[in-house]
Amino acid sequence: MAQLLAAALRRHLLLPHRFPLLPSRHVSLSTIHSSSDQSDIEYGHPIPPAPDDDGELTSFLRRISHASSVASSPKDALSLLLSSSSGPSPSSPSLVRALWELRRDPEAVALALRWGDECSATSGAEGAGSLPAEAWHLAIWSAGRAGRFDLAWAAVRRMQRRGVLTRRAMVILMERYAAANEVKKAVKTFDVMERFKVEVDQSVFYSLLRALCRSKNIEDAEELLLARRKFFPLTAEGFNIILDGWCNIFTDVAEVKRVWREMSNCCITPDGTSYALMVCCFSKVGNLFDTLRVYDEMKKRGWTPGIGVYNQLIYVLTRENCMKDARNVLSKIVDEGLQLDVETYNSIIVPLCESCKLEEAREVLEDMTMKGIVPTILTYHAFLKQEGIDETLQLLKKMKEDGCGPNSDTFLMLIDKFIQLNESGNALRVWTEMRRYDIRPGYAHYMAVVQGLIKHGCIPRALEYYDEMKGNGFASDPILDKEFKTFLLANRDHWRGAGKYNLIPQRIKHSTRRTRIP
Repeated sequence: MAQLLAAALRRHLLLPHRFPLLPSRHVSLSTIHSSSDQSDIEYGHPIPPAPDDDGELTSFLRRISHASSVASSPKDALSLLLSSSSGPSPSSPSLVRALWELRRDPEAVALALRWGDECSATSGAEGAGSLPAEAWHLAIWSAGRAGRFDLAWAAVRRMQRRGVLTRRAMVILMERYAAANEVKKAVKTFDVMERFKVEVDQSVFYSLLRALCRSKNIEDAEELLLARRKFFPLTAEGFNIILDGWCNIFTDVAEVKRVWREMSNCCITPDGTSYALMVCCFSKVGNLFDTLRVYDEMKKRGWTPGIGVYNQLIYVLTRENCMKDARNVLSKIVDEGLQLDVETYNSIIVPLCESCKLEEAREVLEDMTMKGIVPTILTYHAFLKQEGIDETLQLLKKMKEDGCGPNSDTFLMLIDKFIQLNESGNALRVWTEMRRYDIRPGYAHYMAVVQGLIKHGCIPRALEYYDEMKGNGFASDPILDKEFKTFLLANRDHWRGAGKYNLIPQRIKHSTRRTRIP
């Protein structure tokens, strides 16, 4: 805990500090290192921005760090904080911001929360239970995200004793169990909500289903939907959650069609969202016939397509080389008074780039910018997937100028692309560019480079990056360890120096000239 506390304090003191608005959409992550190596997920509420003078927050973090380092137990640390007269009690905004800074250390979050709770409980001004709900929610999320469900439940029980337990707190706990693939425990948490005197209704039930679908447990979600039909009657909204899982999490057309038939068997009439999801699914896989069929049925049933449905139509028409029809849809959007957006143009640019029709894609991009529509990072990624190294470097500069990246995912995509093209030299050029854009390589970046270099026979160079990866605190890979050890044993006479190649212990240090690997 002390190391994570120190890291949080260093981040706060050294970085130009502004707390970002977190994404409103939830995402899931099954491992510590995602494709972009992001660690802040599934928390959809904005954190209050820190003022220019962060003295109160800095003092708060220092006091938490000091108490954690000198105390022998969390209980002693809390007693030290409560008895300390070195500063005022934490204010609610400062507490929430501190919890966000400490989010990677659930024990520190629990300590900070209890300190704030005890201070508010003994405060005569505001009375007991005056902590903002956001503080409780953030603590439960942080604990569950780290797999410390004991701390999460401790916060829930404390909220109950204070009489401030919310449905949102229990939903966060269910979501965290689902993200950890603890399906039974997520369902059990839902079932015990009434014992905690928290009202359970269909919206909470649907929150559980969404959490299960996001964690790729769609079959469990569907089974639960049907099993609880006596308590929560089947509706189009409930089936839409399952459809969304099969459309956007897995994009499994066979399952989508099966769920659609199940809706009919249960006498559930699809609504506009149901049709929109079906159009999205069929367009993703390039099924032009079924896309148009569902679109026509949607219109016949009296549902008015939104801009999202039209964007999907444009995408599949462009992908199937029906450009004239795609442009007719563009005209129809304007005629119906809808506003063309960047997603509309991306629906043309992406399939054009996938078909290597880069000139046509550039013409669409130029038309988009002339109309004042700013490209997104997805727009640039579509071009980057097809361009050579020189054009790629120019596009990266353009992205920077437009304030549209590049980000960690951009460079991971480029490294993978050039590795697959057997252009390891260009992959390493991209690696160099990544550092120039102040993007720190993550676990996924290192593994992509190391495995790519091994694939192309550049094992010594791969070993350099592997050692750098471990030196930056990332976990080693047992398979790579074995492969590198085999290589070094087979080439002991040539690669004898202890140096960075530390998989084989050396009794005597030798000074050798390292061979340069192209």
